[in-house]
Amino acid sequence: MPFNSFENYPMSWKPVIDKSKKSLYLQLARQLEQDIIKSRLLPGTKLPPQRELADYLDINVSTVSKAFRVCELKGLLSSTIGRGTFVSYDALANNRLLSEGNTGKLIEMGATVPEKSSNELLLELLKTMLSEHDAGKWFSYNRPADTIWQKDAAVRFLSRCGLAVSHENILFSNGGQNGLTAILAGLFHYGDRIGVDAHTYSGIKTSAAALGIQLIPIKQHNDEMDLDSLINACKNSGMKGIYVIPAHHNPTAKTMSLEKRKDIARIANEYDLIVIEDGTYQFMAETITPVASLVPHRTIYVASLSKSVAPGLRLAYIASPPLYRSEISEALYTLNVSVSPLMTELSSRVIVSGLLDDIIQRHRTNTKERNLIVNRYLNQLDCKGDLCCIFRWLKLPGNISGLEFERNARLAGVQVYAAQRFAVGTTAPEHAVRLAVCAPETITELETGLRILKELLEQ
Repeated sequence: MPFNSFENYPMSWKPVIDKSKKSLYLQLARQLEQDIIKSRLLPGTKLPPQRELADYLDINVSTVSKAFRVCELKGLLSSTIGRGTFVSYDALANNRLLSEGNTGKLIEMGATVPEKSSNELLLELLKTMLSEHDAGKWFSYNRPADTIWQKDAAVRFLSRCGLAVSHENILFSNGGQNGLTAILAGLFHYGDRIGVDAHTYSGIKTSAAALGIQLIPIKQHNDEMDLDSLINACKNSGMKGIYVIPAHHNPTAKTMSLEKRKDIARIANEYDLIVIEDGTYQFMAETITPVASLVPHRTIYVASLSKSVAPGLRLAYIASPPLYRSEISEALYTLNVSVSPLMTELSSRVIVSGLLDDIIQRHRTNTKERNLIVNRYLNQLDCKGDLCCIFRWLKLPGNISGLEFERNARLAGVQVYAAQRFAVGTTAPEHAVRLAVCAPETITELETGLRILKELLEQ
């Protein structure tokens, strides 16, 4: 029997379990998950202390601990030493940023895609490739001889990102998300912990949740990781790695200061952290020093072509130190077997032909034009992001939440994404939304979308 009487005792959660069945911890975990999904337990709710809940259910504390851990590794719960266990603020958020359904007449300002003016350049190069007498080889597996020169192109691409790498440390993946998933699968294990910004790229959240890897949100100061909070997390949370987006951080559009990048490199060395650096937006940002150049022996750098060239290329380059290369390579093989020879060859030719410079210049020019329009419409609001960033982080006035504004915008015909999609664990989501300024098909469509958003904000 329970030691205490709970008849009139306030508890945020009073589950019911059948003790005649086996695996009590799984039964408890399933009930907890269902109560969160069905909104019986709301995001931010503090759960009863484990000993208290165990006494209430008349079961072992270890059973409660195991049930909480199962839900924690699914991203449903977050625990903080000294504060307790909470339902994660993002437990019910939709982290998938590409719509499966038909958006109809929605103006797309959710998915981050580059503007499309350079697509005809890629199409002409692709036509040239397919007109060659041996074009059929691009529909087979990659051959070793092809890979050598394609790695030459990768070396050139990565040098533009500020990295000096050799052939043997380069791996190919089917896009940045695929590369990040392979890194997590290859280097981390179920239950491992990785430090991230309090709001971070939703793709790392979905991959980590699928693999049972826990993301630890690091508190922010001036829109960057707070140094003391990072050190405290290293000391107390058992972090094995850290994930950073130094250039045009997704979703907050912040470019990390050089001082902060140096701090992260130093702390990674001091606490033996694996650094995962996402360089997806490096080409569109002003030239910066990547963390990988400051601590090359423990940083894996992922450089995707999806935002700097075109999302349909589905190719990313991974620059890995020798220490991690084998495990990541094995994970990539398990996930993909190989990358598309056609897309790899097309990307390589874009780089070595000099076409990359033309494409980047077009993207930068047209993105600046679009951002000037955004500034004109939203000049009275706090809208983060520089002129070359393909998305902006709009702080909402008053008490309106990101989710509420996302819903209202969608009803009015515009798709934007709320901060809840990017918040991690116990992080209270900012009252903000991410706006993808290059996603609308035309300038006219962009202006229409901005006009609708401005009217909503003025209501």
